[in-house]
Amino acid sequence: MNTKLVESLLQVILSLSHEERSLLEEKLFFDSSAPSTRDLMLLAQAGGAFNFLENEPDIYSLDDG
Repeated sequence: MNTKLVESLLQVILSLSHEERSLLEEKLFFDSSAPSTRDLMLLAQAGGAFNFLENEPDIYSLDDG
């Protein structure tokens, strides 16, 4: 483990202004290369993995609660 690096990073983070910390948090926690929910839904739809559900009988209705 690189303790010196961690300590150096912590000092830099603590020296940031509020605006800079907010930007850092946004980059660390919200910028993601992971696919969005919409992307996953489109992939599942286009891939056909769930096409078998089209032939399932409708066994539930809105009256079922």
